[in-house]
Amino acid sequence: MLEFVLKTIFWTLAIYGLFEILKNIIYICTYTKLKSDGIYIIVAVKNQEDKIEGFLRSLIFKILYGREEYFKNIIVADMQSTDDTKKIVEKLSKDYEIIKVTSWKECKNLMDNIDT
Repeated sequence: MLEFVLKTIFWTLAIYGLFEILKNIIYICTYTKLKSDGIYIIVAVKNQEDKIEGFLRSLIFKILYGREEYFKNIIVADMQSTDDTKKIVEKLSKDYEIIKVTSWKECKNLMDNIDT
């Protein structure tokens, strides 16, 4: 009897998980404007002023001068940094139009409105 109950719980959770995955796939395909012809890089940062510029410049170099032509944009979502991380990223975004700066909260809205 215990084995039956455990198997029932297991299969119920498995089916529920499958429905959740399908629901998320349908939501992504229906309500977002993402296209399948490129990759968007989202970088969540917080208090990384000493590392962020080098990291982003290495990504930019690979995208602009390397063989990574399928990347569309780099979206940097600042998670309320208390140092100069956001200022550094904003400066880089003025130099390179593939960098978009946003807050963590606004990141979802930005992703919903991307057009290629």
